[in-house]
Amino acid sequence: MLVIGSRGSQLALWQANHIKARLEARGVETRIEIIRTTGDRITDAPLHKVGGKGLFTKEIEEALLDRRIDLAVHSLKDLPTELPKGLTIAAIPEREDQRDAIVGGKLRSLKFGARVGTSSLRRIAQLRRIRPDLDIQSIRGNVDTRINKVEKGEYDAIVLAAAGLRRLGWDNIISETFRPDIMCPAVAQGALAIETLESGVGFDACAPLDDPWTRLPVTAERTMLSELGGGCQVPIGAFATLENTEMFLTGAVFSPDGEVMIRYTATGEFTKPAELGRNVARVLLERGGREILESVYAVSEEREMKGVGEGGRDEPI
Repeated sequence: MLVIGSRGSQLALWQANHIKARLEARGVETRIEIIRTTGDRITDAPLHKVGGKGLFTKEIEEALLDRRIDLAVHSLKDLPTELPKGLTIAAIPEREDQRDAIVGGKLRSLKFGARVGTSSLRRIAQLRRIRPDLDIQSIRGNVDTRINKVEKGEYDAIVLAAAGLRRLGWDNIISETFRPDIMCPAVAQGALAIETLESGVGFDACAPLDDPWTRLPVTAERTMLSELGGGCQVPIGAFATLENTEMFLTGAVFSPDGEVMIRYTATGEFTKPAELGRNVARVLLERGGREILESVYAVSEEREMKGVGEGGRDEPI
């Protein structure tokens, strides 16, 4: 029986059970083991103040390397672009909706100075560009906790990934989904990753679940992110699509205050996603992205030296 490692949140367990069902349909017996990560133990500050890659994956990856579990199911946008030695992404199944969504009301219809919750620097920067009047506040907790805060009136609206809401069956509460040209999504948003050892029973069982038409654009996005040196908590967005034999990749870097946006779209052969990702990253850096990212990293390092954010967690949706 294969053991699937997962965080214990409602969304994480949905994702683990989804892969469990896919494997069992192929005759593979599985069970789920819940693993508490660093991100689950932190409760008092916004994610971007905690920093660090692998906040929600480190302990799960350690369990893989120790062979206590055979595979792990992650939201791919939470997985660092560099994996620990010996681990690989065995499969990237079909992608859900890549876009961001708002719950509580359409963005243009919110009252002046409305209180909007998100802890993503990428979303904050873009919201400030669209509606500089908004009172954007950090929001903590799992998806259902955050939705309850809107229902109780603590926030007028919250911004989340559409994929998580759709997976949980909450399509009906989505007020609006944002076109990628309005709000550029996070790298690999909407995609799942099945992580395993580079070889073995876990890899062999999961490899058939890979969807190449998802892996190709996601590879372009993650290569771009890697070249920019960014993690999941920096103001970087990406959106890749396939059309026949061409791949289109839009990348964007934002200043945290939303005043500066460096955006670039390029096309390339769909068989060379990494090359396209590197090209987009190079142009973004040349056009001013380097200066923006260096300033963000400098602030992050200062926070770490001062011990700021020793505790901050949100469901990564």
